[in-house]
Amino acid sequence: MAFDLDMIQRVYANLGKRVEAARQAVGKPLTLSEKILYSHLFNGETTQAFERGKAYVDFAPDRVAMQDATAQMALLQFMQAGRPKVAVPSTVHCDHLIQAEVGAEKDLDIAKNKNKEVYDFLASVSDKYGIGFWKPGGGIIHQVVLENYAFPGGMMIGTDSHTPMAGGLGMIAIGVGGADACDVMAGLAWELKMPKLIGVKLTGKLSGWSSAKDVILRVAGILTVKGGTGCIVEYFGEGAETLSAAGKGTICNMGAEIGATTSIFGYDDKMGDYLRATNRGDIADAAQAVKADLRADEEVYADPASYYDQLIEINLSELEPHINGPFTPDLAWPLSNFAKAVKENNWPAKLEVGLIGSCTNSSYEDMTRSASVAAQATAKHLKTKAEFTVTPGSELVRFTAERDGLLDTFEEIGGVVLANACGPCIGQWARHMDDPTRKNSIITSFNRNFAKRNDGNASTHAFVASPEIVTAFAIAGDLTFNPMTDTLTNENGEQVKLDEPQGIEQPVKGYAVDDAGYQAPAEDGSGVQVLVSPTSDRLQLLAPFAPWEGTDLKGLKLLIKAKGKCTTDHISMAGPWLKYRGHLDNISNNMLIGAVNFYNEKTNSVKNQLTGEYGEVPAVQRAYKAAGIGSIVVGDENYGEGSSREHAAMEPRFLGVRAILVRSFARIHETNLKKQGMLALTFANPADYDKIQEDDVIDIDGLTEFAPGRPLEIVLHHADGTTDEFPVNHTYNEGQIEWFKAGAALNIIRMKQNA
Repeated sequence: MAFDLDMIQRVYANLGKRVEAARQAVGKPLTLSEKILYSHLFNGETTQAFERGKAYVDFAPDRVAMQDATAQMALLQFMQAGRPKVAVPSTVHCDHLIQAEVGAEKDLDIAKNKNKEVYDFLASVSDKYGIGFWKPGGGIIHQVVLENYAFPGGMMIGTDSHTPMAGGLGMIAIGVGGADACDVMAGLAWELKMPKLIGVKLTGKLSGWSSAKDVILRVAGILTVKGGTGCIVEYFGEGAETLSAAGKGTICNMGAEIGATTSIFGYDDKMGDYLRATNRGDIADAAQAVKADLRADEEVYADPASYYDQLIEINLSELEPHINGPFTPDLAWPLSNFAKAVKENNWPAKLEVGLIGSCTNSSYEDMTRSASVAAQATAKHLKTKAEFTVTPGSELVRFTAERDGLLDTFEEIGGVVLANACGPCIGQWARHMDDPTRKNSIITSFNRNFAKRNDGNASTHAFVASPEIVTAFAIAGDLTFNPMTDTLTNENGEQVKLDEPQGIEQPVKGYAVDDAGYQAPAEDGSGVQVLVSPTSDRLQLLAPFAPWEGTDLKGLKLLIKAKGKCTTDHISMAGPWLKYRGHLDNISNNMLIGAVNFYNEKTNSVKNQLTGEYGEVPAVQRAYKAAGIGSIVVGDENYGEGSSREHAAMEPRFLGVRAILVRSFARIHETNLKKQGMLALTFANPADYDKIQEDDVIDIDGLTEFAPGRPLEIVLHHADGTTDEFPVNHTYNEGQIEWFKAGAALNIIRMKQNA
């Protein structure tokens, strides 16, 4: 029986008439994305078409999902909204705070003890406000959502950038900050700029070593880390219908790495199979009854170039396995060219660790394909040369894989099974190294590979591939090995070749689990006490941000001019800092410590204009705040790419930074800044970035006439007495300008609730 079946049935009951209304308003056949978007308008059936890439639209998502690291701040904010219960079905998933070190059982026990007050807070706040709670060990949020909550034609938001994984079951699922989640849980509209559409037509069929992961690795190479910004990527074609639902989920999950708003596939028999296998046959039956509205109109498939803003075609029959990296997920190498690339770029060819699992690739199908490769190492007397770890995506997958002998297969080749959690994928990895500064290579089936992402070591060259390729490389211990063509020397001195991986989409005996990890909320939470200690260093109740003072901003100090890539990992690191995700003051001590200062090429070293000395970024900003002086952060292209973590916006807001001025923003981060009452500005002329000097005092003019589409003016007062002036752009609409004026979007929610 499915969760929230009544809600899903309501969606399907309204779907046909809302789609038809949209078709009439738009005046042409609809893509799948348009059908779902228009059927989830906050005000019901549409009477107008919304221009892609320009119109801001109010939506009504069906559900909200939160992982434990971001849920803390989201729910601390929700507590300020004044509601007795969430307005839509919502869940919390404890997956981010479990550090991988020894193995699943011990690591989980340590995490439960170490994070007890956070888990107690999340359990109690969930109990009080009607939120489903998934205990630590239950699994990674996106795999659990795919197994339990995702449904074709639905719309959800989640406080994690890989929320789009639910697109593997035909759902529009979008990663957001906690303030957006707070809005939806409070019953308010959720605003999004109408996305553009990228169509990816898949033909042919995968075979051999190629897998669904290679589709998104190839797409990332085509579109780059920002090529999908502001777009939904919609996959279709006969090739799409050959991919399992789990494989589709993998592709949609890693779509976050191209900056896509989300990714999605149309409903097909593979989705129905997965729904039935995960005990949701009632949803499969309901979806089948409205199948025509869970796919694009046939005219779209017949002439896709006329309906998508960009069209990509990939022949799965010709698709090679890919390895992407290092240091960025869009540096795509076909397997046949990878060994050459390793040698020419002088990357460490010796592979030290292979890691499979994570939310991207932790399905039962992934486990079976990898296990088929691992089993060959034992059968063919091969000694595994690299360390090897396995991260199941959920307790459902782990329990079933253990029952079916898959985990034994991994352990026989030296594999260490880690907890059902994010672990090394997000830097929660106590890696054992002789020299943590040594250049080395790892390969994972994860989604991100930015510098320091997995182990905090800037010298670690991290590559991304499918689980079966990772397993083969771990056996070989050599990045120049090609399992499609090369042989290995076994313990008997014989040359042996690995056979192509084999796998099955669903377990033959069905899924099984003793305790999936779910805890239902109280029927009446009014008497539940939310547990937050006033002396905690991990949890802190929030105070509202101050409203705008009503004037232009004068005399701002330049805090940092960030050079090059500045992701949310650079702005607010994860890893050991995850423990402070519920304590804004403490976690603000990691603000921008990973960003490279343009003027000295160092991280966490900026000039304090009050003293003339260099200091750590948070310390310098705290000095400005104590002196009552605002500041500005300057950045480069695609600033804030990566995670959805709103701490990267809340920390500068809390410490007194007034504006972020960059060449371009990643979508989620720009929205998060707006939600927190910050100014998110872009250079009208990107070359004006070069005009900003280290000792500049900066004014932002035009705020008294702040309006949509009207540029603001930057005035630079240089230390030599000269000045520079130039316009800067913004994407604020009227509602977002009100957020700025009120001091934060949450301030407006509270005012309305108390009115």
